[in-house]
Amino acid sequence: MRFGQVFEGTVVQVPRPGAIGIFVDIGLSVGGFVDALLLPMESDDWPMEGTVADFEIWWADSRQQIRLKPCDSRYLRDDFTDFMGWFRPDWPSRIGQPIPEP
Repeated sequence: MRFGQVFEGTVVQVPRPGAIGIFVDIGLSVGGFVDALLLPMESDDWPMEGTVADFEIWWADSRQQIRLKPCDSRYLRDDFTDFMGWFRPDWPSRIGQPIPEP
């Protein structure tokens, strides 16, 4: 798997809208998760359970979970470009790089 790799996924759980994020099934043995920080400020604009959309690998660490970023701008925070510059300024250079083994 590589950073920026896109998967079609289904939102399977939105446990606390506006608070923690959404769980996404991307058809792998590990779970997918989109952090609330990447989603729109208004939880009414978040994808609902059952929504099928494209998601890209945004982050991976020692947890058995892949952090995802929605590809559809409707499901991203309004200031995503600025946010990316603050939080992951190296993101463009990471796209296509292999995800390190845990």
